[in-house]
Amino acid sequence: MFEDDDEETTYKVVKNHEEQYSIWPADRDLPAGWSEAGMEGKKAECLEWVQKVWTDMRPLSLRKAMEAAGE
Repeated sequence: MFEDDDEETTYKVVKNHEEQYSIWPADRDLPAGWSEAGMEGKKAECLEWVQKVWTDMRPLSLRKAMEAAGE
């Protein structure tokens, strides 16, 4: 995402319409198509939270299609 060595930067965890996660500097406007996921903190904290929450890496549309196909 960002080349950022500043341990003091605060990030937000963000999520897109496909339920894919990323982190974004808290002091910047969110990019189009992304919304806050409910976690804010230091980079390592946010990445740890994403690792716990994002357990299925498949995009939402793929998960829905597989479910509809009975897979």
